[in-house]
Amino acid sequence: MILVFPALKRRGRKDHARESETVVEGSAAEGNPDSTKGAPGDGRAGRNLPAAIAVGVVLGAVIIGSLYFVEELFLAVVAVAVGAGVNELVKAFAASDIRVPLIPVLAGSAGMLAAAYWGGTTWLLGLFALLAFGLMAWRMFLGAENYVRETAATVLTLVYPSLLAAVVALMLAQPHGPDRVIVFIATTAASDIGGYAAGVLFGKHPMSPTISPKKTWEGFAGSSLMCMAVGAWLMVWLLDGEIWQGVLFGAVMVVFATVGDLVESVIKRDVGMKDMGKALPGHGGWMDRLDSLVAASIPAWILLSIFVH
Repeated sequence: MILVFPALKRRGRKDHARESETVVEGSAAEGNPDSTKGAPGDGRAGRNLPAAIAVGVVLGAVIIGSLYFVEELFLAVVAVAVGAGVNELVKAFAASDIRVPLIPVLAGSAGMLAAAYWGGTTWLLGLFALLAFGLMAWRMFLGAENYVRETAATVLTLVYPSLLAAVVALMLAQPHGPDRVIVFIATTAASDIGGYAAGVLFGKHPMSPTISPKKTWEGFAGSSLMCMAVGAWLMVWLLDGEIWQGVLFGAVMVVFATVGDLVESVIKRDVGMKDMGKALPGHGGWMDRLDSLVAASIPAWILLSIFVH
């Protein structure tokens, strides 16, 4: 039990509040291009662009190579990425003295990927329900103190990113599965690219200054245009769909991707962190890359199920 729920040093609310204020103030300063002073190679937005591009190219090569070589290998790649994201979330919650059982959630994440790919929707939802209830019961034996917030954080980690990532396995199991996944990932990734470029060049009006100071409406417009353009191109090229389908797909993806990014920003602010980690240079942590993808997975799966037969 100690291995699953590690003992954490109790901290007062005032200590955590001071740390949160420090992080929020630092992030707000970075939202102002004039006050941004990043490391060598950082752009106006304080991002190490060469490193971000290099990491993006490597990740893209791994995704494409595994998808079209052996589908099961791609599932393993997703399992590793989601596992790393879960680990970051668990550590983030631990910083706020919220205990989430890492090992069971990691096992559940891998299990849901397998259930979705080989068993389908019924197996995925059934396993998720069993995991959620089982972990709620498990936590009960540790006492009533902090029960609600710790079980809530545990179920949240099962959903975001674990359950939502498993939807990608449902997509992969469908006809032309690898092509569907590429359309989904590339279109969603276009949101970040378009938003970054437009935000750096034209960003003036903050979208949500209290949550994500750097995110602007001009950046959102760039994300929208890029998503719809990439969606239209890939829908026709890879899935023999219609241009209007790709435009609609891109429009939906940018909304959910943006919301997913904001959700992660809220979590980081709540626990007093700027980034979930530093595993991916130029990007931050794994969750900083997965946030928009997992949020957009369900609408992507639904739309592609309607458009592609």
